[in-house]
Amino acid sequence: MPQMAPINWLSLFFVMSTTFLMFNLLNYFSFSLNMSKTNNNYIINKNEKNKSFNWKW
Repeated sequence: MPQMAPINWLSLFFVMSTTFLMFNLLNYFSFSLNMSKTNNNYIINKNEKNKSFNWKW
């Protein structure tokens, strides 16, 4: 079985770490923008009574 040089493991670690961080950051900001939009709509429409949420799973 071939062995891998330590510099290759280090570069692989950096590539996987940056991929993982970018994936998490993109997911976080995409959901936080959606939540801020819904919060603003809720604050604008807060005076309406009997406002019901339809949860679609």
